[in-house]
This record gives sequence, structure tokens and C-alpha cells, in this order.
Amino acid sequence: MADDQPDGRFRERGDERSSVLWFVLDADRWLVSGLFSALVLVGIVAIGTLHPTPARTLLTRGDPIETLYQALVTATITGVTLVLTLSQLVLSQELGAVGDQRERMEGAMEFRADVADAVGAAASPAEPSAFLRSLVRATAEQAHAIEDAAEAESLDPELDELLSTYLDSVIGNAESVASQLDGAAFGEFDVVRAALNYNYSWKLYAGRRIRETYAGALPGTVDDELAELVETLELFGPAREHFKTLYFQWELSTLSRTLLYVAVPALGVAISALLFLDPQDITGTTLGIADSLLLVAVTTTVALLPFTILLAYILRIVTVTKRTLSIGPFILRETDRSVDVTWD
Repeated sequence: MADDQPDGRFRERGDERSSVLWFVLDADRWLVSGLFSALVLVGIVAIGTLHPTPARTLLTRGDPIETLYQALVTATITGVTLVLTLSQLVLSQELGAVGDQRERMEGAMEFRADVADAVGAAASPAEPSAFLRSLVRATAEQAHAIEDAAEAESLDPELDELLSTYLDSVIGNAESVASQLDGAAFGEFDVVRAALNYNYSWKLYAGRRIRETYAGALPGTVDDELAELVETLELFGPAREHFKTLYFQWELSTLSRTLLYVAVPALGVAISALLFLDPQDITGTTLGIADSLLLVAVTTTVALLPFTILLAYILRIVTVTKRTLSIGPFILRETDRSVDVTWD
């Protein structure tokens, strides 16, 4: 089981490289957008320079400049309008009649009460990072309680080894995630990333399998403590999904505001280039590259900035969504399926 269990860390549970996951998840969104923009800029300059026909000839043959910037103006207006509309549809979930809002409030308070009971506190924390941290630390404390209860009993060697390996995994992962959540601020990716690093679905599945498979061999005290751990893990799932949803709404709000800021200068550059840029008037070169090509590349890159920013934000959202499609003890990754073979 120790060799087959999936890694607790989010980035180690898939087949993507750490550098790729850093780029799509951890890197600042402006940095990612800047890299996309740099690729566009370098690509245009490289193709224009390597083409056998001089760039100035290509830019003055027919009307490519007018066609390009007309398309950019249309695409920017349409794209920004579409994104803002979709964002408003997502955020409209926050709107509703007072009865609906009261039901949401009652559901939230009931869930918070369940979490408070699970973590042994008078009230569950209000801050998302502290809320998740209390659940994670509770699982570690419950795992220690199971160890203490198991030490007082005479267990079958195979069961003892299996239970010890499972509890070591729970405690190690919980302590690591709790330290990551300590001081993490909601709105940044830190809280969601730390929550994703806690592989609760496998722990929930493994805990339930142990109880079912060794129901007759587990002493009552050990089984009761293990049942409490499973119940706490069941609470972590909806808590993580709730804060993940709130984070997505936060990101979409930030994306909408950022696009509004960027769309105006991008449109200004595209419209100005459409009206006033004529490659025939630009005859100089810089470092062997036609100035007309450089100007077209720069203005095109600026006009595409809303699109590169959209790519940067959506890339992280869809990556997290893909890696967290299931809730509860459903394991979708190929790396996790060998656990059944070990136990059966």
C-alpha cells in the first residue's frame, strides 16, 4: 500500500511536469500573459524577418494592415463583451430572493456547526485558510488518537502494518498542508493550492476500505476513532469545493475588471494603427529588422493583450477544474487505481 498510494501533493498526483504546473497554476497571471505576448511579438518578427520577401514589401502589398487591425478591433470588442457577459452569468448566482438567501445562510451555518463539532471547537473559524486548517489538523489529531487506541490493542500484524501506513500518510500530509495554510490569504491562489495538496479523496476511500475489509478484526475503540476520521474527511470535501467555487468567482471578477482596464488601451492602439499606420511611410531598420515590421508587431501584441490575459486566467481555472472533477472517494487518475489490487 505504501508504494501504491498516490502522493498527497497536488502537483505530484498527475503526469504533468512541475515546471508546467508552476506555469499554469502558481505563476503570476501578468507574467503568464507577458510570456504569451512575448511569443506573439517574437513570432511576428521572426516570420517577417525570415520570409524571403522583404517585410516592407509584404506589409505594403494589398491592404494587410487595414484587414489586420479591423479584425483586432472587432475581436477585442466582441471578446471582452462575451467574457463580461459570461462572468455576470456566473456571478448572478449570488443574486436571489430573500428566501433563497436565507436557505443558503441556514445551510452554511449548519455546515459550520458540523465542522465545529468535528474539530472540537465552540465555533469554526471564519477565515477560509483557518477553517480548512482546523479540519486538516483535526484529521491529524484523530489519526494520532487511532494510533494510541491501536497501541493499546493486540492487532493482526497485517492489519497493524496497513493501519500504521495509512495513519502515517494522513498525519504527514495533514501537517504539511496545515503549514501551507498558516497565514494564507484568500483571493490569492495559496489557499486553494494548499487545499488541493490534501489528498482527502484517497484517504477517505482507504479509511472506509479498512473499516469494511477488517470489520471483524478492528477493536471497537479503534473502529470508533477511525469512523470519526472518515466523518471529518467527508466534511473536508464540500469545504474545499465551496472555497474553490468562491475562488473561481473571485478570479472571474478580477478577470472582468482587468479586461476592462486593458481593453481601452488595446482598442486605442488598434484603432490608431488602423487610421494612421502606413508602412510605406516607415523606411528605417533597427538591428537589421524593418521598423515597419517592428511597429506592426508591437501594436498587434498590445491589441492582443486582452486575449493573452484571458488565456492566463482561464488556463489556471480549467486546470484546477480538470484535476478536481470528482468529490468524495472517487479517484479518476490512472496512478491511483493500483490501490485496489494491493487490497484485493
